[in-house]
Amino acid sequence: MNPSKPWSIRAWPPVLWQAGCGAELHWRHLATHVSQPGDGEGASSGQTSWAGSSDGGEAGFAWDWIQIRSGVVAMADPLAVVTNLRLVGREGEVLTALESARYLNEIVHALPWQHEVQRALQAA
Repeated sequence: MNPSKPWSIRAWPPVLWQAGCGAELHWRHLATHVSQPGDGEGASSGQTSWAGSSDGGEAGFAWDWIQIRSGVVAMADPLAVVTNLRLVGREGEVLTALESARYLNEIVHALPWQHEVQRALQAA
């Protein structure tokens, strides 16, 4: 899988995952990219990507982030997580993007992604 292109994760083979089942995927940081503002002023932004293995295959996540102020970063759009995970509900139905957003954001919230973004910002 190519971590240099975070949005390519959508093209990875889909992985079905039971929403809210509590099954742990062990996530690892793939890459964090920093985009400096063109004028040298303003907030930095970028993308970060993560992957985890499950019985169903390799799952990936990527999302945009923005630096709000020094030491503080946030997801640019919590509804715009790119993933190849297809979340399945209690009845076996594949959840819509909107229905999945809650579960995807819970996973993102549990990851140490802000730390990885801070490291990337210091290196930039």
